[in-house]
Amino acid sequence: MKLQDVAKAIDGDILVGQDQLDLMVDRAFAADLLSDVLALTEERTALVTGMTNPQVMRVAEILNIIAVIFVRGKTPPDSLLEYARRLHIPVVTTRKTMFETCGLMYAGGARACRSKAVSDMGVDA
Repeated sequence: MKLQDVAKAIDGDILVGQDQLDLMVDRAFAADLLSDVLALTEERTALVTGMTNPQVMRVAEILNIIAVIFVRGKTPPDSLLEYARRLHIPVVTTRKTMFETCGLMYAGGARACRSKAVSDMGVDA
């Protein structure tokens, strides 16, 4: 699904990345622990989180995250939004819960990202 479709499905606001509305969001990973996010094995994944600290964007940069979606009405600080602009990583906010957001994205065609732990166990996510 395209970034603009994600935002519409989750009643979200695109704070950064209005020039990337056609960005394809095929995979997503949801976490509020950066250690869980660092376990990602697949690139080109959207991150769904409630964390709004600057480290989120640092991890997004390291892992080539394609978009960050903040849930539960969280508003990231201006410094995070500026960092996202420099990295060209779209930022979307929604008042929906993480569960609702993931469910709506899944219904729209986005699929789960596998983590290293799951891959190492030989389990399909």
